[in-house]
Amino acid sequence: MTADRAVGLARENEGPQRATLLELFLDLVFVAALALTSRTLAQRLDWVGASQTVVLLLAIWWVWSATALVTDLYHAQRPPIFVMTLWVMLGTLLMAGTLPGAFSDHALVFAGAYVAIHLGRGIFLVATLHNRAAHLHPSRFVFWILVSAVPWIAGGLVADPARGLLWTAALAIDYGSAWLRYPTPRHGRIPAVQYTVAADHLAERYQQFFTLALGDLVLLTTLTYAEHDTTISRTAALLLAFAVTALLWQIYVHRAGALLKATIESSRDPGGFVRSAANTHLLMVAGVVAASAGFEVVLAHPTDPTTPWLVGIILGGPALFLAGRARFEYEVFSRVSPSRLVALLLLIAAGPALLLAPALWAGLVAALVLAGVAIADSVRARGNPPEQPRPSM
Repeated sequence: MTADRAVGLARENEGPQRATLLELFLDLVFVAALALTSRTLAQRLDWVGASQTVVLLLAIWWVWSATALVTDLYHAQRPPIFVMTLWVMLGTLLMAGTLPGAFSDHALVFAGAYVAIHLGRGIFLVATLHNRAAHLHPSRFVFWILVSAVPWIAGGLVADPARGLLWTAALAIDYGSAWLRYPTPRHGRIPAVQYTVAADHLAERYQQFFTLALGDLVLLTTLTYAEHDTTISRTAALLLAFAVTALLWQIYVHRAGALLKATIESSRDPGGFVRSAANTHLLMVAGVVAASAGFEVVLAHPTDPTTPWLVGIILGGPALFLAGRARFEYEVFSRVSPSRLVALLLLIAAGPALLLAPALWAGLVAALVLAGVAIADSVRARGNPPEQPRPSM
């Protein structure tokens, strides 16, 4: 990558590297994408709605995480990366705008935008990185996105359930090829040593995206509250939604969240940890998306009977988050706090009982369980010396 360093495109060992304003600008379109994904689930609480939401969220996450890795490896303010980032932003805007109809009238536009984002990003890099060793990485990516483009586009041309099956296969290709480090004919896999990352920058980007997901929870609950008459029960639901948002943030940043940068730096396999951390954060973000959808329904109908699907998403959202947070904690410290496991059991046990209560009570239980975890974290922090991440993976 010598030639590319000469023109100042690749990041080098130049001290702490912070996220740029361009990256934060890019994140704006993901606020809309996540909010529309949550709303899609809230409007169809059944197996079909849940499975479609999973597909949409995986597609959105893959666009963001792949772009975050590129801006970690290269200077985002350089003209080629700047143009590439704007390209991703435009494509994501198209994806977000077609999310409500992604499994109906707008399927082909959604799939086409997804493929164009990834293919365009790879072509930008191949054309810009003139050193052969440097452009092998994006060349492998272009090969695999061309492979997955077949089921993506084909899915846009057919109806459900074939569309869902084809898009699931396409996502399996995208995620699987990345996990295997893009094994490509004649070029092999990306060497593990090439996954050298700027730990401070990538850690900050993960933390920013999780905060962005919490913004989805704030946005949807506020809009839903504004769209309906103000009542005591609806105001109580809004306060509970705010409490859940604050508690999710507090639990996320407690110790392991704050030590993500140090964990990446101390790992023997930074690339492996980066891939693992991406999946862990996806699980936590999925929990926030589910909680957002649940509170949208609760705010709209706070006194209606709680349905099984509403219980599933409003308690399942915090459960998914806690499962991802427990995995994250294990990655950092090689242990899991008992409070996370107890909270998961409480959320599971509370589900059947809540079927006899108004929807508002489901939100209250979610908030109380998360509050218990946050309190347990605080007590543990006061009674024990500060922990450090495990030295390697």
